Amino acid sequence: MHTDRTIVLHGQRFHYTEWGPPAAPPVIFLHGITGHARTWDDEARLLAERCHVIVLDQRGHGDSDPAPDGDYSDAALLGDLEAFVDALGFRRLGLVALSLGGRVAINYAGRHPDRVERLVVVDIGPEIAPGGRARVSSLMAAAPERFETLEEVVTHQRANNPLYTETMLRHRARHAVRPLPNGGFTWKYDRALRDAIREGRLRTPADLWPQWCAIQCPTLLVRGAQSDVLTDETAKRMLEELPAARLTVVPDAGHTVPGDQPAVFQALLREFLMP
Repeated sequence: MHTDRTIVLHGQRFHYTEWGPPAAPPVIFLHGITGHARTWDDEARLLAERCHVIVLDQRGHGDSDPAPDGDYSDAALLGDLEAFVDALGFRRLGLVALSLGGRVAINYAGRHPDRVERLVVVDIGPEIAPGGRARVSSLMAAAPERFETLEEVVTHQRANNPLYTETMLRHRARHAVRPLPNGGFTWKYDRALRDAIREGRLRTPADLWPQWCAIQCPTLLVRGAQSDVLTDETAKRMLEELPAARLTVVPDAGHTVPGDQPAVFQALLREFLMP
């Protein structure tokens, strides 16, 4: 159903999956801070009927190279997406992005309003609620560095994602880790990110309000009703600053809306991107 590809951007190797007909309108998906390209398989398969879907493993995630200097700043991630879009030759594209990826998408769409056709931002805003940021940081800092079996990975993931189906949880867990030379598994996403959190070195996220206000394309903002990352107040301000944006609040969902309520989220995508 998809093709695995790699590309070199400013000396680093990036992995991505490609779905659907190459001549169709392109849509790029971006994952969250502990995620990977394969978290978007169901959505990519859905849109591949009528879209050319590209799902990027961002730097230090999935099967892409880690940042050689440990730089995971907003500016560095934006530079990756800019180089990626230019290398693939897309003049205009759609963007669907969750959490960390959503900030990259906001940054890109605000700086390149002529390049983005439609934008879907999932449970993130120009600023991040301190409580949600602290919770995610705590989970990352406490994450084990080694698992003996894939079942241990699934158990760990289950504790943090109680609403995921068993099939989805196992799929995401399998692609979230890599085997170690002497047995067992470790996370694919860069340990430097976890160490930066443990040592208090993670950079403060940039203020992206100017970029949000500069967006010109049709925009769908999706918030989980139980989210502690995108607050109701921030979501309301986002609509005030960008009146053309549309907000959908998904009941019985936390921060990871696509995993908590996949059927609802996929219906939103189909309606917004494939009218």
